[in-house]
Amino acid sequence: MSGRKPISKEKSSAPAAPLPDSSVSAPKKALDSGSSQTAASGTPKRPFQAELWTGSPTPPAPKKRRSDTADRPKQGPTRTKKSTKKKAPKLSPWRWAAIIGTEILALAASALVGIIAVLGRSADWFAGTGLWSNLLPFAGMVLAIGTANAVLLHLWLGMRARLKLKGMVLPAILAVFVAIGAGWFVAQEEFGRDLRKLRTLVGGMQEAERNTIAHQVFAAYRRSDLIQMQRIIERAQIYLPTIHEAAAAFAVDPEVMVGIAATESSFYPRDSKDGGRGLFQITAPPKSAVKVVKAHLKTDTLDMLNQRHNTFVAAATLRDYLAQMNGDLFLGLLAYNIGPANGGLRSIMTQYGARDFVTIQPYLKNLPRDYPIRVLTAALAYRLWHREGRLPRYEEGNNAMHIQSVGVPGLDQGFSPVNTLAKDKAT
Repeated sequence: MSGRKPISKEKSSAPAAPLPDSSVSAPKKALDSGSSQTAASGTPKRPFQAELWTGSPTPPAPKKRRSDTADRPKQGPTRTKKSTKKKAPKLSPWRWAAIIGTEILALAASALVGIIAVLGRSADWFAGTGLWSNLLPFAGMVLAIGTANAVLLHLWLGMRARLKLKGMVLPAILAVFVAIGAGWFVAQEEFGRDLRKLRTLVGGMQEAERNTIAHQVFAAYRRSDLIQMQRIIERAQIYLPTIHEAAAAFAVDPEVMVGIAATESSFYPRDSKDGGRGLFQITAPPKSAVKVVKAHLKTDTLDMLNQRHNTFVAAATLRDYLAQMNGDLFLGLLAYNIGPANGGLRSIMTQYGARDFVTIQPYLKNLPRDYPIRVLTAALAYRLWHREGRLPRYEEGNNAMHIQSVGVPGLDQGFSPVNTLAKDKAT
């Protein structure tokens, strides 16, 4: 026996001490030494286990970090917290445009009413031709109106921003209420006076002519026998549909047509000594008027005792004379009364060198100047009766201002034959 000591199993099987900071090849060397020892001793080794790992230990898998929301109990789908404020509903472009358009129109209408009222009042306060006492104060008032409108617009925009937070339509609703208030003011007689004063300021000579004729008509109405006038108007009812139809066909004022018939025949159609025939006492109508009436009524002959023919010829004749007089109602009625004799009114005006109502005034003594006033007085009476069902006395109470606010037919603007005919049919 040799003197070598046998190597014990425990000692030979003891794993080598792990090397600190070993390289990646250390596990492979350990495996090789282990396999050689197994072959030398002939004793099967236990399967290689993790403790034989000589390298650095495998770092543990990183734990999933749970987010803050993971700590909370699982719930269904997350829902945002309902806010206490209600979201404004989205408006369609058309609805938005309608709301904004209504607001703008209402404010613009209200502003126009206010401007007209202030300018009309200023025209009365500063009437005259003095530079320091009249013209400059009026110009200052115009400047003040522009400044006031700018301030009011600024205030409105500030208030509108607060109203819009509560509701999109609130500014438009408030603007409509403002417009309703302005409309109520328009219906007052005070606004009518302001409007007439402003028209006089802007209208110049034409408005001065209207005012002169209108006050002559008011004075004639005051002197009229209103009982007799009402009887004439009552007799007119049967002819009103035809009168309105003819007036609409030839674009003349139906109320003026009523005044002509009342003055010519008192609504008693007849033949007169001077050759006048029928409701409008037609004598020698212009050939152009006769031609256009035949074409309109689709007939070859006209019978002046046929009240429809008579009325249409009267309307066409009035239109012709108004065209000759450039739309001047007073001169048109004067020409209607004079007729084509001696060349008519146009020839007389040329002879005298007159051009309009103002320049013909000195020569009216030789002409039937009261005829246009009588026609317009009857037309005014018809308008009052049609609107109020009575003829108020001019001198009683506040009737004078009220009648002036009603206006004289033909001297104001915007008559509508169709609408007036509908009212007459209803009556």
